[in-house]
Amino acid sequence: MPLVLSLGIGIANAAGKGGSSLSGFGVVTMASLFPILAVLILAIFVSFSITPDEIIAAAKIASNVVVEQPTIWDKTPLVEIGLGVRAILPLVLFLMFVLFVVLKSTLPNKMITVYGLALTIVGMCIFNIGLTYGLGAIGSQTGGVLPAAFMDIPVSESSPIFNIATGLSIVIGFAFILGFGATLAEPALNALGSTVQDLTNGAFKKSMLMYSVAGGVAVGIALGVSKVVLGFDLMKVLMPLYLLGIVLTVLSTEEFVNVAWDSAGVTTGPVTVPLVLAMGLGLGNAVSAIDGFGILSLASICPIVAVLSMGLVIKFMNEKSKNKIVVRENSS
Repeated sequence: MPLVLSLGIGIANAAGKGGSSLSGFGVVTMASLFPILAVLILAIFVSFSITPDEIIAAAKIASNVVVEQPTIWDKTPLVEIGLGVRAILPLVLFLMFVLFVVLKSTLPNKMITVYGLALTIVGMCIFNIGLTYGLGAIGSQTGGVLPAAFMDIPVSESSPIFNIATGLSIVIGFAFILGFGATLAEPALNALGSTVQDLTNGAFKKSMLMYSVAGGVAVGIALGVSKVVLGFDLMKVLMPLYLLGIVLTVLSTEEFVNVAWDSAGVTTGPVTVPLVLAMGLGLGNAVSAIDGFGILSLASICPIVAVLSMGLVIKFMNEKSKNKIVVRENSS
């Protein structure tokens, strides 16, 4: 997200047609929309050759297959290091090729840029190791034990710990707090907030954006966990939220629309995705749900609605302040 956001802002500043300082936003939205369409089209194509029941049966057979002994490659963090290098290095080489060969340009601060890129690769490798052996592992473990709050599961001898109503409230409340905290820790959200604050000269504060996005993600993850636990249809919640987002988009100004829809990209960050997916899959397996997916889809639309709603509130307050000033000037 920070890379795509920087490209969009750079192009908007150099040759953009928008009249706003935030006209460079919106690229992340398009980059998020087309993968959804691609996977949905793939699902329609696959449905002609295999049914969902056959897929679930094949998954159960695969889960019962005896796993081979892990190799030395699997026992060490070499996989995570390789993934970290593969995530950054090819992209850097491609950008350098475009910058130096295609655009015939140069870097003004070569040593600083090389130093930053080296830190990025090393940092990504270390982050992947910590994510696999720390954050992802504890997320999956927590998701697997979480249903013990309201139902009897084999992994917990003291389950159920509470009655159904209290246990469900604790699980959903935990999901809300987890979503709020994980979102605030996202590097992409911090980059988005800082960029918006700089481009608007402090008029759109970083903290205001971060807390509205984090609150929206928290509500979305709480709804997603409720979907996994209670088993209701995802479409019945997702479609009304997207319709609400479209209505708020029509009513909002271009600046808030750009920022709001780009904020959905925060939920695809390196902290939120592994943690929430691990928790959702662990929770789904524990309660014997069909799947633990769908949480991130709700966590993507809710921050959009939150930022758009905040934009309308700010717009209303600004108009109210202007009207008071006009009334005072007329009365004087």
